[in-house]
Amino acid sequence: MAVVSPASAAKAELVQRGCERLRGFGYEPVVMPHALDRGPLYYAGTAEDRVADLHAAFADESIAGVICTRGGWGSAELLPLLDRELVRANPKVFVGYSDHTSLHAWFWNECGMPTFYAPMVAADWSKGDGVDERTWRAAVEGDGVWGVGAEDGVKVLREGKAEGRLLGGCLSIVVEALGTPWALKMEEPTVLFLEDIGTKPYKWDRFLQHLKFAGGLKNVRGIVFGDMSANIEESETALLEAACLHALRDFEGPVTIGLKCGHVERRNRSLPLGAWVSMNETELVSH
Repeated sequence: MAVVSPASAAKAELVQRGCERLRGFGYEPVVMPHALDRGPLYYAGTAEDRVADLHAAFADESIAGVICTRGGWGSAELLPLLDRELVRANPKVFVGYSDHTSLHAWFWNECGMPTFYAPMVAADWSKGDGVDERTWRAAVEGDGVWGVGAEDGVKVLREGKAEGRLLGGCLSIVVEALGTPWALKMEEPTVLFLEDIGTKPYKWDRFLQHLKFAGGLKNVRGIVFGDMSANIEESETALLEAACLHALRDFEGPVTIGLKCGHVERRNRSLPLGAWVSMNETELVSH
């Protein structure tokens, strides 16, 4: 599995620790040439170097998957440089979250390629309890039926049932892409997953209303919010939930919150973006 840094620079010791744990899971991590670069600015190398690592990973027939070290900022810079024909000819597992939401959207829009919003090398695999093995095995390895429920933090905000493509990622990245050629295309019935970090209740309200006004909820049948502990203090929970429901007051589908995926402290759950899923009050399951 190729280890890449499409966005911000990662700490070498955390990448090394994460690679050791990946080996324990039976993988053979290959750290790409620029994965440990530092600079310019906060980036892990120039945009050209970062995209070169991605292209090399997809072109290498001996590599079955690509996993990011960490998020930060920078993936959006790569979008105009990506080679659609190369990726289409060599589809493979792609793992990342946070800033890599823009890459997930590109892979889906341009290649129809499912990807995985799942634990990263430095951010999660470097921790002893950073990865939820059950959902990783089911989503990324296809070992069993993938599904999440109350044990994964899911809580009902609005009841109902829905089916659709599981798409989404980091809320701020999804919204900031609106009006650009790389906005996430949700042309089929969609179950939308959204999470973020450092986003206060009024920002969730603002982002969601922006998404709604831009027509981004047209084909959305259900919404799954992530765990909010990276956004608010526990005392703000009721306010954030009310803010989300206020922004979605005209949305008729089911809404849940609390899925421990993305910016979480431990046992990061893995999501199969692009999978067809069904959603109800208690669980989200792929078909």
